[in-house]
Amino acid sequence: MDLADVADELYGVAPGDFIAARTAARDRARADGDKELAQEIAALPKPATAAWVCNLLVRRRTDEITQLIELGGMMREAQRSLSGEQLKELGRQRSQVITALTRQARALAADAGHPVSTAIAEQVEGTLRAAVADPDAGEALLGGQLTAALSYSGLGPVDLDGAVARPVRAGGRTAPSPARHAPSTGRPAGTSGRARPGAGDRNGDPGRDRDRDRAAERERAAAEQRRREAEDKRRRELAQAEQDASEASAIARDTQAAADAAAQRVAEARSLEEQLRGRVAELEAELRRTQQRARTAGTDVADAERRAEAAGRRAQTAAAIRDRAEARAQRLRDAVHGG
Repeated sequence: MDLADVADELYGVAPGDFIAARTAARDRARADGDKELAQEIAALPKPATAAWVCNLLVRRRTDEITQLIELGGMMREAQRSLSGEQLKELGRQRSQVITALTRQARALAADAGHPVSTAIAEQVEGTLRAAVADPDAGEALLGGQLTAALSYSGLGPVDLDGAVARPVRAGGRTAPSPARHAPSTGRPAGTSGRARPGAGDRNGDPGRDRDRDRAAERERAAAEQRRREAEDKRRRELAQAEQDASEASAIARDTQAAADAAAQRVAEARSLEEQLRGRVAELEAELRRTQQRARTAGTDVADAERRAEAAGRRAQTAAAIRDRAEARAQRLRDAVHGG
């Protein structure tokens, strides 16, 4: 027996059974000679009603709570990427899921024999909203060991001080046992705690017979009243269950639509990426061809410059030869005319 196992068990019992269960666990630790564990168990605080309802919800609807907290992570990612349209859609899903989970929490508490008020249900809803807003609050909720309801002001982290029996490390939680702890009536099984009218009366007194008849009639009327009340309760529960099922179906449709839209956006993005990669390949090939032409043109320029320089030198030589030839011809003319 260790503190983690004991805490997981204690925060799953009904509110009225917590003190007795904690005392029994402490006494077992003492009997085992583990005084330190006994002290730690004795220090575990009794959860508030809203916290117990949240712990019950986590134990019975773990997958749904996990998905709710994942939705919070998606909303934070949308905020970081400044995706307003996606954030709006996720916010609508968050409201729908929190409303549905709050109704489920009330139904589970009622099934466990502890119906809760509207005020308690509002605290449960506030805890779910806090778990979406703050990842640490989400881990605390998933731990299933809340001692108080959580709330989120809209700024900063959720205050977890005194709200969790034991710190829960991210990713290190073991799912709690879903076992239900039925409340004890304090009476032996099969007894109603009420003496049957006329039991042991054997004298046949007519007055007592009338009393027994009236008592029996009252009992029949009370039984009929209880039957009608139970039937009305079943009708209300059925109506609520049908409403919850309808809302859950709507949430499932909306979530599937969002998933389909996201898949479509992925396909479009992948197609655009392929197109751009193809264009990049074309441009890179064009760049290589242009670079090759530039290198060839550079070689042609060097060759042309060399040829130009050679032609220039030949032109200079030819001009020199011409000048000498013209000078010789002039001397000869001068000699002929002068003689």
